[in-house]
Amino acid sequence: MPEHTFRVNGKQVTVDVPDDVRLLWVLRDVLGLTGPKYGCGINVCKACTSHVNGKAVNPCAIPVKDLEPADEVTTIEGLPATAGDDPLHPMQQAWIDHDVAQCGYCQPGQIMAAVALVKRVAADGREITEADLDGIRNICRCGTYPRIRAAIRTGAAKM
Repeated sequence: MPEHTFRVNGKQVTVDVPDDVRLLWVLRDVLGLTGPKYGCGINVCKACTSHVNGKAVNPCAIPVKDLEPADEVTTIEGLPATAGDDPLHPMQQAWIDHDVAQCGYCQPGQIMAAVALVKRVAADGREITEADLDGIRNICRCGTYPRIRAAIRTGAAKM
């Protein structure tokens, strides 16, 4: 099988899997990173949202062959390290402070989408708007959207 090399949560990894294996399965089944959740497998629910080179992506839609050795994949497990030495990223702490999670299944993807949104909006030099929050399309079956929105605003203020 072909080898694929890229970075995950700050460490270079090499995996020996077929080219068409999706990144989600590499993360979960090969590397043991279960933060990105399998929800739909067709790039719709966004439970698997992670970052590739700082941008929110859905690893269920990315064949591992599309990754380059310099590409940096960040999952929820590696998110705290992107914000310093604290045990939690400010967005994760905001989730706790706002008691967002119910079942919790979608929360890693929600948090990763929120962090990417905040960074993108900050790069534009503006504040988060309701339209920005409406643009997050991660599905939460428990319906905690009002708390998610509040947590994103709190997390953004601390990032």
